[in-house]
Amino acid sequence: MRRIFIVLVAMLLSPGALFAAQPALSLEEIVALQRVTAVRMSPDGHLIAYLKSVPRTPYVDADGPAHVELHVVDRAGMSRPYVTGPFAISSFAFSADGQQLFFVAQRNPDALFNALYRISLSGGEAEEVFSHVNNIAAIYPSPDGNTLAFVAPDAPPAKTVELEEKGFKALVYEEALPVSRVWMLDLESGSAKAHELPGNASTFTWNRDGSRYAVALAPTPLVDDVFTSRDIHIVNAKSGRVRNAVGSVGKLGHFAFSPDGEHIAYVGSVDIHDPKDGRLYLSSVSGGERRELVPNYMGHINGFTWVDDRRIRWLGDRSVWTEVNVVDIAAVGEAGPAPTSGPIIRALHAHPGLTVAAALVESPEHPPEVYLLEDGEPLKRLTVSNPVLEERATVRQELVRYRARDGVELEAIVVYPEKKERRGNPAVLVVHGGPEAHFANGFMSAYSRPAHTLAAEGYLVAYPNYRGGTGRGVEFSKMGQNDYAEEEFNDIVDLKRHLVDAGLIDADRVGITGGSYGGYASMWSASALTEEYAAAVAFVGISNQVSKFGTGDIPFEMYNVHSRVWPWDDWMWMLRRSPVYHAGKTRTPLLLLHGDADPRVHPAQSLEMYRFVKVQTDTPVRLVFYPGEGHGNRNTAAQYDYALRFTRWMNHYLKGPGGEPPPYELGHAERLEAASAD
Repeated sequence: MRRIFIVLVAMLLSPGALFAAQPALSLEEIVALQRVTAVRMSPDGHLIAYLKSVPRTPYVDADGPAHVELHVVDRAGMSRPYVTGPFAISSFAFSADGQQLFFVAQRNPDALFNALYRISLSGGEAEEVFSHVNNIAAIYPSPDGNTLAFVAPDAPPAKTVELEEKGFKALVYEEALPVSRVWMLDLESGSAKAHELPGNASTFTWNRDGSRYAVALAPTPLVDDVFTSRDIHIVNAKSGRVRNAVGSVGKLGHFAFSPDGEHIAYVGSVDIHDPKDGRLYLSSVSGGERRELVPNYMGHINGFTWVDDRRIRWLGDRSVWTEVNVVDIAAVGEAGPAPTSGPIIRALHAHPGLTVAAALVESPEHPPEVYLLEDGEPLKRLTVSNPVLEERATVRQELVRYRARDGVELEAIVVYPEKKERRGNPAVLVVHGGPEAHFANGFMSAYSRPAHTLAAEGYLVAYPNYRGGTGRGVEFSKMGQNDYAEEEFNDIVDLKRHLVDAGLIDADRVGITGGSYGGYASMWSASALTEEYAAAVAFVGISNQVSKFGTGDIPFEMYNVHSRVWPWDDWMWMLRRSPVYHAGKTRTPLLLLHGDADPRVHPAQSLEMYRFVKVQTDTPVRLVFYPGEGHGNRNTAAQYDYALRFTRWMNHYLKGPGGEPPPYELGHAERLEAASAD
């Protein structure tokens, strides 16, 4: 199958592509990469449980997202699969005594909802523990081992399935969303009881003796409220009575009790206008003033673990690197010098009193894997999920700093063409979404941005961290507010000009791509900045800032941390910052791709841009909808289709004949026939 796939993919590329792509990852291999997605340390620190995403095989497997497996690895790197199969595990946790693993999955194909299972670490089959009346979102075993808390909605309305079969499928927009609640499952009796709490529950954590828990509650289950209006509530675990709220504001991240139960630490926001939770705060469990533990941090803190009653180990994103540090809660923490190298740590999990932590880590050489973080020792890699990477050439990438036209210093990750001596290369600029996000110096290839394949084809691939992103502190992340498109996307042009001036790329052969806000940047670049780009691929992007407010699910988040004005405050300002306003200028061949079930950026956004460009210009434009996909493609076949269309569009306009667009068919029928014959 691998040989067939490589040959078929090569047929879509330029004539010399097969030879050039062999030492690098092919598109098929990039889509097939396995990734560790979550880690949990056992209570004694000897084992790490982890989830691994395993993509399906296109043309062979039934359609669907990647399977998610449960594995356990010890500190010596001996890994063992515990739960595998054609389903996805969504939440998992060690039992209090560390002898069992609980997990949530829908293993029964005939069941309407997922269920809770457990499996002994000594082996054997997993057993179903509990089946709820709706899907279970997340599980939290109690410290005493007698109870398991979980977050889930109530049962759906009676006879819902039967009524749908009869054709009664009307949906009441937003009002019909179920409220998620905290449930307490007695593991001995198997009965579950919900706590009546004032809001929609999401993240949860126990205190050490299980007498209390903290839960994040939003006023409603609307995504907008979950993004911007959650607060931490301290609850009596036995009665379900709320003792007090902590008083967090804006976006909220991870939170946890101190081991002695006197404090709660959390990753939060400076104010309601802070684009990203990224500051580390400490509060008393009884309420009162919060205190920032690492003030003026020129990055974003994305996680932490308690070391003991007085110390917190925190993980931060700073520039294109990550760092781990320890702060004493009785003092003000200093971040110290910025890191300048190292692998990228995406998450930590540990227990107080241990000198080790489980880490989710990636590097330029591999996607996320399980690592061991031990105090005073270098990071130790424990898993190898993709042996194929050892047989493929790595890309050469580095941090590049440059100045925007107004003097702001900016950064980008640059992946160089396979042949180092070449100058004046074609280039693809990849724009991150958010914009409250950033590119770290980790593994740069994915289905929507296959850097390894592009580099083997002679492309330079650049990932700009433009203003408004994270990793540079709160002030930098607010620089794009009330300034849609202008300086933000000029920053990307300035990177292009920097690379042209350095002789690295050909100014006339530069493409741009991105998803969500990066899709917005790509549409803007193809229209308002069309003289700068020779090709554009926009994924789930924004074309009309006015209609975006009326069709998306996060209007308050957009107002508070992006636009800072409502459309009706200045209709024309909002419209002028929309690619559709400039669509008539479009001379850049534009490929638009969108999931037709996207709740964040309505698929009509891509349809509007397509229609405006199609009617006003003769510029090549194509619109591709992915049925059933949301804000990004989850199903493996849709990801592979995207990768093929993306690379073919760029090759056609940056290296190939240009002119009329390539055929819209990709030859899937021939691939299916070849796979069936094999």
